[in-house]
Amino acid sequence: MATGWAGDGAVQDQIDATVKDAIERARSRLGTGPGREDCEECGEPIPEARRKAVPGVRLCMPCQAAHDGEAGLAGYNRRGSKDSQLR
Repeated sequence: MATGWAGDGAVQDQIDATVKDAIERARSRLGTGPGREDCEECGEPIPEARRKAVPGVRLCMPCQAAHDGEAGLAGYNRRGSKDSQLR
């Protein structure tokens, strides 16, 4: 289907480029290097499997879970009932 000056696959190309850029941004924020052997918050040893799985890791699993919980992502219901949206 011809739509002006855009090519046939222009919309999909734009979507693909947007996804690729988002992946590259996320990868650039990942840590690098061997990471810490002990958690910087509690001092407990970080298991070798976690250090291999997460390059540049700084926190043990319990501290990371607590840190992620503080991000403010929990507690907000985006799928409220239609009734609550009408109020």
